[in-house]
Amino acid sequence: MYHINDSAVAGVAMNNLKNHLNADPGAKLIVVTHGKGIDFLLDGAADKNGNPYNIAVEELMAKGVEFRVCNNTLVGRKIDPKTVLPGAKIVPSGVAELAKVQAREGYVYVKP
Repeated sequence: MYHINDSAVAGVAMNNLKNHLNADPGAKLIVVTHGKGIDFLLDGAADKNGNPYNIAVEELMAKGVEFRVCNNTLVGRKIDPKTVLPGAKIVPSGVAELAKVQAREGYVYVKP
């Protein structure tokens, strides 16, 4: 499970995820986002060079990577849930999701 709470590391995280899948193609990977970490999963989001994130996200989703977005962040920042990229799952709380995925589902925590 990858934890992203700052979209400034989204590019690094995308590379980490690609490398992880290259090394272990059968790995089940989940990305949990909250706070400013959700920004790269919103419509129109792009890196500092103007490259859209949705392409890399869609490629990773096609390989089975799950992206989860914190609803508390959406509400707190007054972001319309409809702007979240299709395929990303909105969860009630990003922090609670981190704990659940680690404790109940046995995932290892990775912080890019």
